[in-house]
Amino acid sequence: MHLFFSHSRERKKRATGFATLRKKFIRRRRSSKACDHGRIIRELVSSWNPLEAGALLEEYEALAALKDLHVQAELARPPAATFKQDLSTLYDYKYCTDVDLVYRGACFPVHRALLSARCPYFRDLLAGCPGYGARICLELRSHNIEVPMFSALLRYLYTGDVCSHDGSLDAALLRRLGEEFGNPNPLEHDLRYLLETGNYADAALVFTSDSDYQRPDSGSSEYGFRPKLELACHKAILSARSPFFRNLIQRRTRSGEDHTERALHIPTRIVLDESVIPKRYAHVLLHAVYLDTVDLSLILRGTGCGNGAGSLGEVQALTHTGRMRPSPLEEAMELYQIGRFLELDILSQGCEDLILEWLTLESLPTVLKWGSQPHGSAWVHRQALHYLREEFQPVASSPILHQLDQTHLVEVLQSHFLQASELEVLQAVLKWGEQELVRRMEDREPNLLSHTVHSVARKGVKKRDLSDIELREILSELLPLVRMDHVLPPNNEILAQAIRRGLVSTPPSHMIGDERENLRINAWIRGGKKNGLFVRPRLFMPYYEEIKGLVEEQMVQEQELIRLRRARYIPDIPDTLYMVDEKPRVMGAAGVDVLAAALPVPDSATMSAMLKREQKLRQSPSCQRAISLPLSSRHEINRQLRLRVVREFNLPDAVADLLEVRLKN
Repeated sequence: MHLFFSHSRERKKRATGFATLRKKFIRRRRSSKACDHGRIIRELVSSWNPLEAGALLEEYEALAALKDLHVQAELARPPAATFKQDLSTLYDYKYCTDVDLVYRGACFPVHRALLSARCPYFRDLLAGCPGYGARICLELRSHNIEVPMFSALLRYLYTGDVCSHDGSLDAALLRRLGEEFGNPNPLEHDLRYLLETGNYADAALVFTSDSDYQRPDSGSSEYGFRPKLELACHKAILSARSPFFRNLIQRRTRSGEDHTERALHIPTRIVLDESVIPKRYAHVLLHAVYLDTVDLSLILRGTGCGNGAGSLGEVQALTHTGRMRPSPLEEAMELYQIGRFLELDILSQGCEDLILEWLTLESLPTVLKWGSQPHGSAWVHRQALHYLREEFQPVASSPILHQLDQTHLVEVLQSHFLQASELEVLQAVLKWGEQELVRRMEDREPNLLSHTVHSVARKGVKKRDLSDIELREILSELLPLVRMDHVLPPNNEILAQAIRRGLVSTPPSHMIGDERENLRINAWIRGGKKNGLFVRPRLFMPYYEEIKGLVEEQMVQEQELIRLRRARYIPDIPDTLYMVDEKPRVMGAAGVDVLAAALPVPDSATMSAMLKREQKLRQSPSCQRAISLPLSSRHEINRQLRLRVVREFNLPDAVADLLEVRLKN
């Protein structure tokens, strides 16, 4: 049975009448707030004709289809190989084999530990032929088993599955072979047996540090140190799961070290530096190697870890540095980096999934900062940004807003899919900027002691004390991303005050010139004489749902409305002011060369596979739906498809441009 680590974040609080009442008020406020959004967008379109309301709905529908493709691209990552897939590869490539089976003149290099654990017949057979490199000739009672059939049987023992493309084994033959060889347990059961018992182990993971080293004459081992932790394991399984371990073991084989170990009948010791891979993660690591699960409950704690987590040494170190013991989230982040170092994708992706499972408003700033670092996970970073886009309203009304970096705000404000009204976006930007200005004022205050009588932090800062000039400089990258023409209601005090303070340099179009109502319509929908004013609306779901309901209410024949729309509005008109993605650059040969020099250019086989994958995705229902909508942008659809492909192939996002160039050629 799989053991999954379940981290409970339930906080038991005493429920009081006041708390219950407060929750009801919050729910009522949220529901009324949602109703306000519907009312506000209805007021905007109240004077529009059905054709104009339908055009806005088409805009939202095209964005909804694009969002589906965008989410799929954000979730894309190369799948981590399972233990079944890796053991199948192990059988094919024969890493670390230690015994040869000869059947009808064909030699099959295999692994003693795996066959002994999987099959009673081979367990008894190999027990009678001990030693490395034994060569065993087989005579089976079932004489009709051909060599390909025997090979399929061995692969079945390695993987627990009958290959669909291999017709050598069928159910009847498997039953007959089970009578002769013994029916194997599920593969996971036997791998757990090898992990927990250490039987047939030919290797040991040894965790050590500089402080473990002793003088050779001080009773230490032949390696000059006294290891704190040593775990039995199997070279075959380590080699199958991790290229890092495989290369390490192969180097020892080439150097001749393993010959000495075999002569002395001692396991191969694989020494890991605890400063890189802390010993407290030892069991978590092996559990992922053998069973594909990341179980943080296996982290070693207490004095048995030496200076590891929970020990007296750790408590003293944490007290001295003022640090608290790592949280489960921080431990998952550290384990992710260990998985990357060991090239153990199943561990890294398992940690990514845990980090995402524990993502909350409180942990969001930490996860965003970690994910954006070179040692962090780009996949986690994309999911955290998606979370920020979806939860922008609660983030904007909480102290979490002030913990966000400007770069993260820029990324989400550029998105068409930010879940907040434009007025809420403007409020959040102003609030973030004012807090940033206060922080800068506190940093440069002349008082050496904070919270003294004359300090800024002590007195507090009133809004009138803030410099609008400095605030405008702080918000110079954020305010242009607020779609001012879509701030509703259009004449609200927050927008008017921002204009008076000089923070908004260009007022919304409906505040300039004549025919204000017409200008307001042209800022929301395409077409008309003043189409240059059009700004693509965000796919804010309360607005979308309200417009959808409004159009359904209107008594207009469906087919006639579609005909009128398509006759008047031209599809795929590029955004003019707030386009997230630029149109593809015109790249000559020199441009391709520069791009290729800066990126890992895929070989021809990989490029062919990527192009084939893109064509398959293009035929998917979600992509075909997006393409079929009149106002969809082909460029944006193609961009999301190519991003998804390069991420599935574990390549940088910039390779998507190279894929586009290859398609054009």
